[in-house]
Order: sequence, then C-alpha cells, then structure tokens
Amino acid sequence: MPSRFFEKRLLVFFSELQSFFSLSLKALFRIFSPPFYYREFMAQLDKGGVGSLFIVCLTGLFSGMVMALQAIIQLKPFAATSYIGGMVAVTMIKELGPVLSALMVAGRVGSSITAELGTMVVTEQVDAMQVEGTDIIRRLITSRLKAMLIAMPLLAVVTDAVAISGGYLIASGYQISPLMYWKSLPQFMKFQDLIEAVAKPVFFGFLIVMIACHVGLRVSGGAEGVGVAVKRTVVIASVCILVSDFFITKLFIAFR
Repeated sequence: MPSRFFEKRLLVFFSELQSFFSLSLKALFRIFSPPFYYREFMAQLDKGGVGSLFIVCLTGLFSGMVMALQAIIQLKPFAATSYIGGMVAVTMIKELGPVLSALMVAGRVGSSITAELGTMVVTEQVDAMQVEGTDIIRRLITSRLKAMLIAMPLLAVVTDAVAISGGYLIASGYQISPLMYWKSLPQFMKFQDLIEAVAKPVFFGFLIVMIACHVGLRVSGGAEGVGVAVKRTVVIASVCILVSDFFITKLFIAFR
C-alpha cells in the first residue's frame, strides 16, 4: 500500500513537471511572434515592476544595514573595518540582493498572477477565450513573462543599491571613513559578479511567472481552489528560487 501511494505521487509529480516545461517552452517561443499585446505588457510591467519597488527597497535597506552592523562587530577587533563596504556589496550583489528581491516578488506578484488566472478559470473566462479562438498562452502568459524578465533584474539592482547605501549609513554612524567604505567596493567585486547579479534575477523572474501561470491555469474547486493555488505558488516559487540559486552559483564558480 505505501509503495502504491509513493508510485502514484511520483507519477503526479512527473506529470506536473512535464506540463510545466511544455507550458514554459510554448511561452518562450511565443514571446517573439505577434500579436504582442503592448498595453497588457505595460500594465504588467507597472504592476509587477513599479508596484514592487517599495517592498524591495525596504528589504534592501534593512538587509544592508544589518549586514554592515554585523560586519562592524566582527571586524572591529581586527582593525579591518575598512573592508565593510566591500563585504556588504559582494554579499548583496552576488547572493542576497537577487534572492531576497525574488522572494518578495514571488510573494507579491506570483500570488497575484495565480489569483488572477485562477479566478478567470473558475469563472470560465479562459474557456470563453478558447472558444473565440484566442491563444491563451500568448494572451495571458507572454505579456507577464516579458514584463517580469525586464523588471526582475532592475528590481535586483535597486535592492543592491539601496542595501549598499543602507550599509553606508550604519558605517558612517560608527565613524568609518566614507572614502574607505566606497573604496573597498571594487576590491571585492569582479566583472563576472555583475553578470551573475543580472543573470540570477532573470531566471528567478522566469520561474516566478511560469510557476504562477502553471498553477493558476490548473485551478479547480472554486474560490477555495484559488486560495489553495495561491499558497502553492508562493511555496513552490520560493523553494525553486532557493534551490536554483545554489546551482546557478555552482555554475558560475565552475566557469570562473
């Protein structure tokens, strides 16, 4: 009996995985073909990108401040406080900036996308579009995907910039020279780190949108089903972001 249950769960998992990859490939191929739905694209860019600025700035500010505070405590006994700026920058730009901003966006935008599409499914709006001959993937997914592929790297850059500025505020409060703080940044950073800082958010944005759309379009069970789907999207997207961050980091280290 336990083996049958495990086998059934495994089959469901691989079926969901196959459906996810199929939907992702179709969405990627349709990005480059008309119609492009520019108005929908701009609306999604505003909701997902501009609308997330406040939360990512807040996250970046306090992350940078607490990192600088901890670095000062650890480095002060060794008279190495001149490296605080570089430590904050390299940690935020390579790891925490992309990951934290992606987790915030997954909770805010991913849940919103799933709720929107799930509501359209349970109210049969998606079925009506299909009857009219509308391409559901191009109409509902590609605009959101393009918007997030552009917005996510920009949000990560804003998070990094605000975090480094927050670290500077803490460092200046401990009488650390501003020149020492900013001069230590290039000592820790390489050009490849900047590429990694942009590549990660692009992939995270892709994961957030495709997971949200995949779960949203498979909603069943009315309003209760929409709530379950939203929770599922946030959990799956967050876990996938953390897991993929490890493998992307390993990949960049291998090519260093």
